[in-house]
Amino acid sequence: MSMPEIEIEIGGRTFEVACQEGEEHYLKFAAKMLDEEASVLASQIGRIPEARMLLMAGLMLADKTAGMQDKLREAEDKLQEKEAELDQLRNAQPQPERIEVPVLPDDVMDAMAELAARAEALADQVDSGAGDRQAEEENA
Repeated sequence: MSMPEIEIEIGGRTFEVACQEGEEHYLKFAAKMLDEEASVLASQIGRIPEARMLLMAGLMLADKTAGMQDKLREAEDKLQEKEAELDQLRNAQPQPERIEVPVLPDDVMDAMAELAARAEALADQVDSGAGDRQAEEENA
């Protein structure tokens, strides 16, 4: 079984390259990336020998790839931190809600108790007065 050969263009030069069956798309994509780097070189330097152009374009592409790997590693580290933080929050025991009960001074409590007692006494007087009036109306 022979390997397919495809033509790729890098820096204005055409190359025939063999690849694994089904890998043509990936090879064309990689060649396009290399061609973009070679085009940058050609615009900055002009025409340079093929081997040097390929070497420099490959190094530029490798540099970009290394930078992306560093960013990916940083993002993965941050993701692990956030996942650990999330796990801690999920595993934390919920704290019971604390209700603050205001503490009133003793003299205020005493005054309130006295007012309550007076209010009950007044209510009793009103009730007994209403009962007396009702009895008078029935007798009349």
